[in-house]
Amino acid sequence: MAEPEMPTVRRAQLFKKLPDERVQCNLCERRCKIKPNTTGFCKVRKNIGGELYTLVYGDVSSISANPIEKKPFYHFWPGSVALTIGTWSCNQTCPWCQNFSLSKFPPNPSRANYIAPEDFVKQALRERCQGISISFNEPTLMFEYSLDVFKLVHARGLYNTYVTNGYFTLEALRMLHDAGLDALCIDVKGDAAAVRKYCGADVDVVWRNVREAKILGIHVEVVNLVVPGVNDRDEQLRELARRHLREAGRETPLHFTAYYPAYKFDAPPTPLATLERAHDIAVSEGLEFVYLGNVPGHRYENTCCPNCGEMLIKRFGLELVKINLKGNRCPSCGREIPIVGKIL
Repeated sequence: MAEPEMPTVRRAQLFKKLPDERVQCNLCERRCKIKPNTTGFCKVRKNIGGELYTLVYGDVSSISANPIEKKPFYHFWPGSVALTIGTWSCNQTCPWCQNFSLSKFPPNPSRANYIAPEDFVKQALRERCQGISISFNEPTLMFEYSLDVFKLVHARGLYNTYVTNGYFTLEALRMLHDAGLDALCIDVKGDAAAVRKYCGADVDVVWRNVREAKILGIHVEVVNLVVPGVNDRDEQLRELARRHLREAGRETPLHFTAYYPAYKFDAPPTPLATLERAHDIAVSEGLEFVYLGNVPGHRYENTCCPNCGEMLIKRFGLELVKINLKGNRCPSCGREIPIVGKIL
């Protein structure tokens, strides 16, 4: 059949044909089986004539140059700026989504804001960014676009990052790695019961992808939005810290971020005391780099040496206030600090 004429509608990768013109999408672990002329759960991949198509190739819903700390990445190119884009919809059901104006709406290819891969990279260079990030909504929904963009980005000496819920297949992860994905910020969203109830997902898949990304050599940082009444009990926080230690290791950064009411969820904002308790539990379990997010100026935004406690990177929100490192080592005790890329 002829290819659709709209630039954002492209033949997808990672699918297989099934009987009766159905197709199975193998991008995320929902592995939707899609009937002709319908879309899968995420609403961005459609069965057209027995073939799977993405509806969001280069369909940019939002674009801005962001400090890498906003993602949050604290151990990947600190102080750098990433030109960041997103598209539409999501493959999870979180009722507190902070970007619901993008993630809870399907694409409309007839009104798409198309940015060609080459133009996206040119804009990153014009804005003097050190890299790019696909974020705002679930980035794997721009999978085919990512594969093309990542190669162009690396060719110009920039880095590639994703901010993701981590619910992709291993096939997708390996293809992203091979195309040039440098870093993943993965939001695990709580324990198994919470993730199943509120996000409609299996958290074991997310932790599997944390582990496999580390094995592939991708830089990983893990985030957990602490939502009151959902994933803030001590036993949940301790279980998460232990799982992080097992799957990601003690040196992989773990960020506990504050929730604020949004979309369909009206629980009160996360108390600071809850975030501090989460930090202390994780440290007591042996994690060496545990941070708090959405609390500018808090001491737990800073990077300190796990050996001697020396202040190494002082932050205020998204700003680096002070750098106190000798190369990647603590100037006091010489401990090597796992930071990827230059500190700008």
